[in-house]
Amino acid sequence: MEMALKNKTALVTGSTKGIGKAIALELAKEGVNVLVNGRNEKDVERVVKEIKSTCPTTSPQSATADIVDSHDREALFEKFPYVDILINNVGIYEIMQYEDITDNVWEKYFRSNVLAANGLSKYYLPKMLKNNDGRILFIASEEASMPSGLMPQYSMTKSMVLSLSKSLSILTKGSEVTINTIMPGPTLSENVQQIIEGIYNDKDMSFADKEKNFMINNQPQSDIQRFIKPIEIGRLAAFLCSPYASAFKGSPIRIDGGMIPTIY
Repeated sequence: MEMALKNKTALVTGSTKGIGKAIALELAKEGVNVLVNGRNEKDVERVVKEIKSTCPTTSPQSATADIVDSHDREALFEKFPYVDILINNVGIYEIMQYEDITDNVWEKYFRSNVLAANGLSKYYLPKMLKNNDGRILFIASEEASMPSGLMPQYSMTKSMVLSLSKSLSILTKGSEVTINTIMPGPTLSENVQQIIEGIYNDKDMSFADKEKNFMINNQPQSDIQRFIKPIEIGRLAAFLCSPYASAFKGSPIRIDGGMIPTIY
């Protein structure tokens, strides 16, 4: 399906690996000029070259910045004053015991997972509304609505992202600007793959068997009994950024492999 996104410009935060990179690649396949973001310039340039090689008709650019830092965000705004699509993907996570979470940790997660995305949205949303066109996607998690208790500091911020997304969507009423949240379940990012490989040291055991064993023992509520592939989230994001998804305005979209055991 052709998504009618050619020549649009998209800023994808945290797009040097994992879900962010997958979204950047899928948007580029639809003709979008992607602004690749990350803190490491070499990593950013590597992905820019990869996208250019894969999608030679597009013009990917480096958007190296630590978006948690307000000064870096300001520099990013000066370089890229307008985007058609904003993907708020950057986020940090870590399994932690509640009693070990200090106020500094809570603040770090709030700044990284909420305020950074809010700062970008606050800048780009008014411009989108003025042009009566634009897309903003927040990447949350199933932890936003079904906290596991394993990382309360992460779950709290992702629940806040759901609230922020809905609040901002109300501001777009009657316009062609849409704001949505994608809620992925357990996803096979590079970091997750390393964790699984570390759990099972058996060299004779295939990764598929490691994945199956892990899901049976740790994620029995998953209907698909495998990790979600980043490309699957990338394809969903590309659709939600298209003009064909305007009726999804304001809605959180779950892509959790059946993790949440409710009918709605």
